[in-house]
Amino acid sequence: MNHPVFFQPADGWVGDLIPFQKDGEFWLFYLHEVRSDPKPGTSWNLVTTKDLIQFQDHGVSLAHGTADDLDFNAYTGSIAVDETGIHHLFYTGQNPANLGADGAPLQLVMHATSSDGMKTWTKYPELTFGAPEGYETGDWRDPFVFRDEEAGQWRMLLAARHAEGPERRRGVIAQCVSSDLMKWEHTDPFWDPRRYITHECPDVFVWGDWWYMVYSEFSESFTTRYRMAKSPDGPWTVPRLDSIDGRAFYASKSAERDGRRFFFGWIASKENARDDGPWQWAGTMSVLEACQNADGTLAFSFPDELVESFWNEIPAFLDPELPTTLTVPDGYQAILTRDSMPRQFYARTVLQIGAGTTECGLLLRSSADGDRSYIIRLEPKRGRMVFDRWPRTITGDAQWHVSGDVPFDIELERPCDLSAGEHTLEVVVDGDLCVAVLDRRVALSTRIYDLADGLLGVFAGEGTVTVTELEIHQRTP
Repeated sequence: MNHPVFFQPADGWVGDLIPFQKDGEFWLFYLHEVRSDPKPGTSWNLVTTKDLIQFQDHGVSLAHGTADDLDFNAYTGSIAVDETGIHHLFYTGQNPANLGADGAPLQLVMHATSSDGMKTWTKYPELTFGAPEGYETGDWRDPFVFRDEEAGQWRMLLAARHAEGPERRRGVIAQCVSSDLMKWEHTDPFWDPRRYITHECPDVFVWGDWWYMVYSEFSESFTTRYRMAKSPDGPWTVPRLDSIDGRAFYASKSAERDGRRFFFGWIASKENARDDGPWQWAGTMSVLEACQNADGTLAFSFPDELVESFWNEIPAFLDPELPTTLTVPDGYQAILTRDSMPRQFYARTVLQIGAGTTECGLLLRSSADGDRSYIIRLEPKRGRMVFDRWPRTITGDAQWHVSGDVPFDIELERPCDLSAGEHTLEVVVDGDLCVAVLDRRVALSTRIYDLADGLLGVFAGEGTVTVTELEIHQRTP
């Protein structure tokens, strides 16, 4: 049996991640989601990894409280280390039975510390605090704490909402400051764009000359975004491509090691494990590596460690052999492998895209005629990469009763540069998980449930595409 590419605990799902790098090892705390009725409280569980390939599950790290406690649900937060080496864990405490003045379940900032290297935690319920006047009591969560050396103080960012204003534009990253990590004073908002419902899981870091602010939102799109500035006080600018991934990869936060920056998030599952099922909260952990471009913007791709773990090559057996050119000025052509792909593999293809080409890309788990498949489609005329599948949703018993007016899976599109010339498309498939990366710059993650197996293919539509390389690898023979 192949070793899984993506981590998921045997007894649940991975929710929001709180990554922390310690002595070269990533300590990945996460909200442990258990789907049962009645629903249990949420704890912080822990998984560690040194190589981003092998993960050790340590189970519960910070236990949630009882049904009578303020932290029946221990939600997202962060970890900071003081000058004495004590680890301070800040988290969101929530209990559905504990309502605020506005009738919403209170969200509260809570505090725990560890003096034994994060093996055990001691809670300090007396240090708990909620939203000040002017903020909604039910949105005061995801405390992210970082040290502002220039100001000589600790800063805490919070996903919050103004108590007044347009309902879907009250989101604000609120801010508290402290000199000792124990007592916190509310101050001016860190970021107040009046743009989204809220900004979940805020994360701030400095890389070279640039500061980055990361947050997740679900009002315009369900996605994780970032902003850039030359100072932690802004002004924050919007990169041309400001999202980390698409709809399926959410609540991503980052950690650094040896000058490299990694983003840890979860790929959402779907209800009833069906392609047409609604997206669910929580899923399976995934990691992307960020690369800093010359202008400070970020590109996202697979970590090299992940790609290199697929060491065993699988012959592609394409007809015709490569390199080959697909010339279809007003049509469509696909070439497919002779043999079905394993449930877990890595594939990489290099495409020379001719000017004016409408579409090209990869077919996954395809039928022999290339008609029934998942599709990673590059659309140069629209400047985007999308995830598609055929057949789409059947809406009736007539031939035209399909969702043809939905030309790809909603929110699974990624803007990208597809100028004429050479482009590299990579994909990792592992069971019902699929992550594609274009030119080591743009990532797109999703779930693939309904088609269990099939061939791999390369296709072109209305244009000219030369396929110069196609390599397929797996981890074990």
